[in-house]
Amino acid sequence: MPEYDKFLRKQKILHLATINKNGMPHVIPVWYLYSKKKIYVGTNTKTEKAKNVKYNKKVSFCVDVGVNAPNILGVMCQGNAKLIKEKTTITKLEKRILLRYFKTLNNKSAKELLDDTDCIIEIIPKKYSFWKY
Repeated sequence: MPEYDKFLRKQKILHLATINKNGMPHVIPVWYLYSKKKIYVGTNTKTEKAKNVKYNKKVSFCVDVGVNAPNILGVMCQGNAKLIKEKTTITKLEKRILLRYFKTLNNKSAKELLDDTDCIIEIIPKKYSFWKY
């Protein structure tokens, strides 16, 4: 298993970069799930990141930790994304994402996020960079 595999499974915040219609980057921290070599991000089709993925499938992301050596680690990746809009798949993946951050889905915040999610951004990584200092 590559070192970045374990790192991505453990971390909680991913900085997702998408490109809008004017060619400008949009970077935002998101919750995510890393599973079967893909990244999944729950969102709503009204968000800028979802609109950007619909327009341009090229994305990049960074996950990193630490400010002092020897505990500086990070992964940067470039890849292609698509929007998953099939309700059953969305619900299944969004529950898995939310359970990384909540102990249970039986609370107000988790329920609101689950209700608001109407698509999943699926990222298929193409090129990884991993650093450790």
